[in-house]
Amino acid sequence: MGGLIGGQKADTSAARAQMEQQRIETEKLRTQAEEEKRDLAAQESSRKMSRTRGGSRMLLSEDRLSPESGVDELLGS
Repeated sequence: MGGLIGGQKADTSAARAQMEQQRIETEKLRTQAEEEKRDLAAQESSRKMSRTRGGSRMLLSEDRLSPESGVDELLGS
């Protein structure tokens, strides 16, 4: 009758192992989400920079020494 009243404690090692596995999985998911968030922020920053700075460079010719100055020759001359 000693076992019924409180002689031994229940074995919780399986529950503890499962909780540890869940903790590890949660940490992996958190790390993965942070990395994905960082990658998305870097992509957005890159897009923003290309929209603000990339457009004018596409129109400049590399044939001239100073492409910002424009063409010196008139058409038809």
